[in-house]
Amino acid sequence: MAVHDTVEAFHAALPRFGALAGLDLGTQTIGVALSDPLRQVASPIRTIKRKKFTLDATALEEILAARDVTGIVLGLPLNMDGSEGPRCQSTRAFARNMAARIALPIGFWDERLSTVAAERALLEADTSRKRRGEVIDHVAASYILQGALDRFRYLARDEA
Repeated sequence: MAVHDTVEAFHAALPRFGALAGLDLGTQTIGVALSDPLRQVASPIRTIKRKKFTLDATALEEILAARDVTGIVLGLPLNMDGSEGPRCQSTRAFARNMAARIALPIGFWDERLSTVAAERALLEADTSRKRRGEVIDHVAASYILQGALDRFRYLARDEA
């Protein structure tokens, strides 16, 4: 399968139903979230401690296979002005490397402020500092995935 630069192209490449994975790719961790098969709700699943690409990819592939995932939404860390910096380049490289290993469509979602939103939600839930540190990445991944799911609902409505 391919890596898709636009949400519209990614949406068109997906099967009609099936769970999606959302990834918040950091330098030290990968936050993982999953949707339900009807793509209504994103739920944070876990955080993978990064080691090297092969080990990271294997850990992700195990999750993808166990949950029958049909596509991956990868958070794209754009700068606040919308430009792409070195983190975007490494995210795009990660997507290309994953696409060479798995037969699933991969798309990007603007992840600006997803970690801020996740932190705010955890603070409102009165989560301890230690616990926030443990869950922030996969909660941020669920914000990324939910944003894409919400956009897909508008695209599906426009197609009808």
